[in-house]
Amino acid sequence: MTRWTVLPERFDTPDATALRRDYYADVAGSYWGRPATDAEIDEGLADDGVARLASPTGEFVVGRHGGRAAGCGGVLLLDAERAELTRVFVRPAFRGTGGGEALLSALEDAARRLGARRMVLNTRLDLVGARTLYARQGYREIPAYCEGPYMDIWYGKELVPREGSTAA
Repeated sequence: MTRWTVLPERFDTPDATALRRDYYADVAGSYWGRPATDAEIDEGLADDGVARLASPTGEFVVGRHGGRAAGCGGVLLLDAERAELTRVFVRPAFRGTGGGEALLSALEDAARRLGARRMVLNTRLDLVGARTLYARQGYREIPAYCEGPYMDIWYGKELVPREGSTAA
C-alpha cells in the first residue's frame, strides 16, 4: 500500500501553488455549482492571507502519495491557546487513500509545536466529506468563533500532547 508523506512546505512552491489553486477551484466550484474560471481562482487567491501560514504564526504542509503532490493544508495560530485548521484539501484522485487523516495528524503536530492546546476550524454544511473526516478524527461542533460568508459550522478539538512530545 502506498503511504502518505506530509511535510512542511512554503505555500508558494510550484506544488503548493498548484494544490492551492485546485483547492480553491474545488470549494468554489462546489459552492457555485459550476467550475471556477482561472480568473476567479486568481481573484480568490489574491491576498488570501496564506503568507501567515509560516513561522511564527502558522505552517503550511504538502502531502504526497507515491511521490505525487496530492493534498495540502495549513494551521494558523489564533492566540496563545488556539490554532485554526485551514485549506485542508486532497485531490479527488487521491481521496479514500488516508490523505485527510495524514494531513490532519501533521497539522495537529504543527499546532502543538506552535504552542496551541486546541484546534478549531470552520466549514460549510455542503462539504459533507470534510465534515465526516473531522468528526472521525475527534472534532466536535462548537459555538462560532468567527464570522464569514462561507462559514456554516464550527468544530474544535483539544490537542493532547503526543507520547514523547515536548510540545506544551
